[in-house]
Amino acid sequence: MNPFPLAAPERRILRQALACAAIGGLAAILLLALSGWFLTGAAIAGASGAAAVAAFNYLIPSAAIRGLAILRTGGRYGERLLSHQAALTAMADLRGRLFGKLAAQDSRTAPDLAGGDASARLIGDIEALEDLVVRRPSRPASLAAACFAVALVALAGWKAALALAMLLAALPPLLILAARRLTSGPSADAAEALGALRTAFVDYAAARPEIIAYGLAGRVSETIAELARPLDRARAALARGEGAVAGLLAFYGTLAAALVFALAEGGAPIRALALLAAAASVEAMAAFARTALRQASVEHGLARLATLAELPGDLVHRASESVTARPITIGVHRLLSGARIAITGVSGTGKTRLIEALAGLRSPVHPLLLDETPIDACPAEELRGQFALAPQDAVLIAGSIADNLRVARPGITEPAMWEALHIACLDSTVAAMPGRLDTSVAEAGGTLSGGERKRLSLARALLAERPWLLLDEPSEGLDAATEAELVRRLRAWLDQTGTGLVLVSHRHGPLELAAERVDIAAL
Repeated sequence: MNPFPLAAPERRILRQALACAAIGGLAAILLLALSGWFLTGAAIAGASGAAAVAAFNYLIPSAAIRGLAILRTGGRYGERLLSHQAALTAMADLRGRLFGKLAAQDSRTAPDLAGGDASARLIGDIEALEDLVVRRPSRPASLAAACFAVALVALAGWKAALALAMLLAALPPLLILAARRLTSGPSADAAEALGALRTAFVDYAAARPEIIAYGLAGRVSETIAELARPLDRARAALARGEGAVAGLLAFYGTLAAALVFALAEGGAPIRALALLAAAASVEAMAAFARTALRQASVEHGLARLATLAELPGDLVHRASESVTARPITIGVHRLLSGARIAITGVSGTGKTRLIEALAGLRSPVHPLLLDETPIDACPAEELRGQFALAPQDAVLIAGSIADNLRVARPGITEPAMWEALHIACLDSTVAAMPGRLDTSVAEAGGTLSGGERKRLSLARALLAERPWLLLDEPSEGLDAATEAELVRRLRAWLDQTGTGLVLVSHRHGPLELAAERVDIAAL
């Protein structure tokens, strides 16, 4: 059973695709059958002499054959166009919903899904499900075409029609059995191998500067090749299975045609009609073969997608609204709205972990409260509403500078973006770029320097308009003059908005933003 039902618009489009598929299938059967009758009749008339040729009506069958060819082509085109439209629309919606599920998860309790594995599910597994939607109209249309073929064969006698009906009835379960035996294992292997390969690609892509700097490209290439081998083997096995099923279908078509021809009654034109109708009926049933071959991949994809669909919660897009600041407690220090505190201490003592715990990204190891509630007992959505984080390692998305800023909240205007970039001392840099706000930023920041990535992340945090701003080494990578200007602009912004601040920095300049400093060792 498909746990991802289609919406009403997609179901309506698929019904239209089914009508087109049925028209195309019936036209294909009648086209081949009529062609067999016409050519045989014409040949007999030609062999019988001029009188028979003159009496034979060529025009009407010829026009019918041409019309059926057009109808078959139009039906098949309409089916593909409409079924792909329904599938692409439905899968785009499904990808959005499943990504929302992932984005809504509490980082402290969410399942450990590597980026590559999540990508494999949202891309590869959904493509398998998409194939199921695309092929949905073809199966009932194939059955209608097969029944029509049996009716045509019945013109050559009930024995031939009964034999064809029995053969066609046995074909779908035979195809499903053969496809399952040949593709079930390779499909599972391919899905797992693809997830592992994509995970490796994501990890190695993030570490590409180090790979280049330390000359590890050769070793990484060997690792990637080793991970690709199971995928290649699985796909080769799937290809062999598809070839075997195609061979079975060809043999079955030959058998059906021979049996119908042997049992057919009547003149040569009727026997030719029955022969070609039988051959066309088996060809029409190829839709069951394609569906059966993809069924194992679809089932594995559905199982993997179900683990995402079963995740609790959904990403909720709320309109921008003012959120009341709630007091926080760090150790014994209670901070009211607008307070500014710096967490100090030597490297490795957990300052970044404290910041990330407040943001709801990690479980806390220090005593932290929101109001009177321990941070680890607060829902992730509640923490997201209170804290905006500019982390030590800035995380950017593949898109434009504007795209990265819009992540902060809905409804951000271009003037607001420029104001945030100005506060982050990045506005002049972006203004000098050829695309300005539309300048492309590749995954992980692309060509932006470390300091530029951090300031873009800072601008995004400012645009979030949360009551508390969490800054982890905000001036790292900046020269002294830029750092001083950044501190000055941030101070003015904090004074203007009344936003509270929790800061971690090893540099003296940013520490001037805080009214209180707390050594993490004392917590």
